[in-house]
Amino acid sequence: MTLNCIIIDDEPLAADLLASYAKKTLFLNLIGVFNSAVEGIRAIRGNRVDLIFLDIQMPELSGLEFAKILPKETKIIFTTAFSQYAVEGYKANAIDYLMKPISYDDFLAGANRALEWFKSVRQSENASNDRFIFVKSEYKLVKIMFEDILYIEGVKDYVKIYLEDGHKPIMSLMNMKKIEEALPKPEFMRVHRSYIIHMKKVDGIDRFRIVIGGAILPISDSYKVRLQDFLDGHTL
Repeated sequence: MTLNCIIIDDEPLAADLLASYAKKTLFLNLIGVFNSAVEGIRAIRGNRVDLIFLDIQMPELSGLEFAKILPKETKIIFTTAFSQYAVEGYKANAIDYLMKPISYDDFLAGANRALEWFKSVRQSENASNDRFIFVKSEYKLVKIMFEDILYIEGVKDYVKIYLEDGHKPIMSLMNMKKIEEALPKPEFMRVHRSYIIHMKKVDGIDRFRIVIGGAILPISDSYKVRLQDFLDGHTL
């Protein structure tokens, strides 16, 4: 996958540095470098832009103001010398927030986060069209409809897929990462190193434990923020 990107920074030296980083990053296609957000608007109107490396403090139109008028499919990595904008940057749904001076390692880490986000979206789109997977179980291929899955448990080198309507769980030799990548997000969400849950099938949250299909599943600290963001978006 290749991401079309542009750089917007009113400091020519900073913009040139980021451009040099983008040019040596294989999955980035740099289509323009601009010294103001106003110039960047013209580029977006005439091209498909996936990712913008965007300075925050700029004349005429700040990076934060510019972010509000971007199409939702265009993602942002903010670049700034001022840490006080970090909270506002993340509120603007930025992929990352890079502090100047920016090293290539930091630039690449941010670009990789963007790449993973776009891969996840594409994978979810593809998976939502199919709505099923085949898994190997007991020397045969078993077709499993997404709608039938309650949750998945990792058991050493196997995954155990729990289904609705009292069907016997299906065991398959694979790791959790592989099956997680095959499932649409955020419909299916990792909540623990050993559990992936089908959010549509969740009966409730009790003392920050998942209640689903008669089971009560733990939520590990490393997944709490992502789950809470999902819950906040579905809570009245």
